[in-house]
Amino acid sequence: MTELAAKGRRSPEVASTLHVNGRAHRLHLDSRVTLLDALREHLDLTGTKKGCDQGACGACTVLVDGKRVLSCLTLAAQCDDREVTTIEGLASHGVLHPVQEAFIRHDGLQCGFCTPGQIMSAVALLHEGRAGSDDDVREFMSGNLCRCGAYPNIVAAIRAVAARGSG
Repeated sequence: MTELAAKGRRSPEVASTLHVNGRAHRLHLDSRVTLLDALREHLDLTGTKKGCDQGACGACTVLVDGKRVLSCLTLAAQCDDREVTTIEGLASHGVLHPVQEAFIRHDGLQCGFCTPGQIMSAVALLHEGRAGSDDDVREFMSGNLCRCGAYPNIVAAIRAVAARGSG
């Protein structure tokens, strides 16, 4: 129990509207709730993974206004009226996003735990135009860790999408 809870005081609640995967969600949350916990515990979007909960592994990567963020280090209240895209929001009308397809085709996943964060980071990397070479991809994906060591296949998947000019 936290010291505040022990004394009977709670952190103030904040009302936020999170626009997640094209849908608006009005939430009343403790001001300390992270975007990761809001997604997983309040919106039942469990594709975004809780890895280290310290911003070191990238498993919780989502897009906020098209830019990649670590949702474990981002307060939900900071995303009020901003567009959040999670792994669940990438496919369109039942058709996988080109990066999702490429990860499957190039076996860019093994256990799959890091895959949602890897894919979200890859989508942003491609949008940023940072897939010029294998070294570029490795550099700009360095914040996403894979314990299974699927890195060569992840790079191949991203480069394949970049070569097609989609993503």
